[in-house]
Amino acid sequence: MMFHDPMAVAQDKMTRVCLFLEQHQLPPTPLNYHVAYTYVGKSIPQLNQVIDRALVKNEKIDSVYLEHLYFEHLNPGHKQETAMLKNVDSVITSLSNQADRSERNVAQFAEQISQCVHSLDEHNIQKTKRALFELNQHTASLLEEHRQFKTELGKAKALHQKTLRQLNELRKQHMIDPHTGLYKRHYLNQQTQLWINQEKALCAIAIHVENLDDFTQHYGETVGEVVLNKVAKQIHKYVKDSGLPGRTGNNEFTVLLADLEPETANIIAEKVRNGVEKLKFVSSKNAINLPTIKLSLGIAKHQATQDFNGLAKQASYAAHKAVSLGQSCYISD
Repeated sequence: MMFHDPMAVAQDKMTRVCLFLEQHQLPPTPLNYHVAYTYVGKSIPQLNQVIDRALVKNEKIDSVYLEHLYFEHLNPGHKQETAMLKNVDSVITSLSNQADRSERNVAQFAEQISQCVHSLDEHNIQKTKRALFELNQHTASLLEEHRQFKTELGKAKALHQKTLRQLNELRKQHMIDPHTGLYKRHYLNQQTQLWINQEKALCAIAIHVENLDDFTQHYGETVGEVVLNKVAKQIHKYVKDSGLPGRTGNNEFTVLLADLEPETANIIAEKVRNGVEKLKFVSSKNAINLPTIKLSLGIAKHQATQDFNGLAKQASYAAHKAVSLGQSCYISD
């Protein structure tokens, strides 16, 4: 979205944007600023409704959440780009199939010509020679056209492969969090709706890294990023064959599971917790062992009126409940 506010209006909005970012401890990245500026300008009512509702409910607003809002409300173009690339993919695949059929037809036509040669009148030598000459010319021309077509087909197939690589890269950018390699929140939201439409039973595991801020404050942001990435890898390791692991907050992950009961999800959560507890970190400066990562986990089963945000919030509540009860994992009713 392009902004065309007069200078005085823009300065006023900029001040309110800075206050908004400071209030929620958000870095002034272009994406965060874009969402916040649109919010204070009230130019997209749906965006304001979502943020206002989150503020009323005292929900945490962080960079991951704003990124989700950006894809949902401010960047609909990525859906059009994806659809366009899919159409290109379909057209090129169709071209490839048609080329294969054309190749078979050419071979069949050449065989028919050969059969026609043998059926010519052998008693009329001049007529036969003329027919043979014309047929040979036609065949040579047809084969040359076929050779040219195969050359163009090779170019089309190369373009096809290039388009597929671009499409996969585009999908990756839209779906994958670049810091952890897990799915983005907006993709989990889309997948939840898809599974709901398919009437699948859903549940979610919320995974909170309780002491991530301690790592960042005492050992620096780089160490905090390392810790976060290590936890993400453990989550992916134990979840990749069972569900969709995603990053849904600065220190929060949510695992989306289909057709699994909470009891089974609890087994997966315990594997994640055990895997993370085995991680050891040593300071590169003085070789001192760093603290153990502390996780809180919560599990929630999808209710009829929930979307992904509702399901993730219920699972997050269960994770906080686990901390208050001194449990490793809590299953929400």
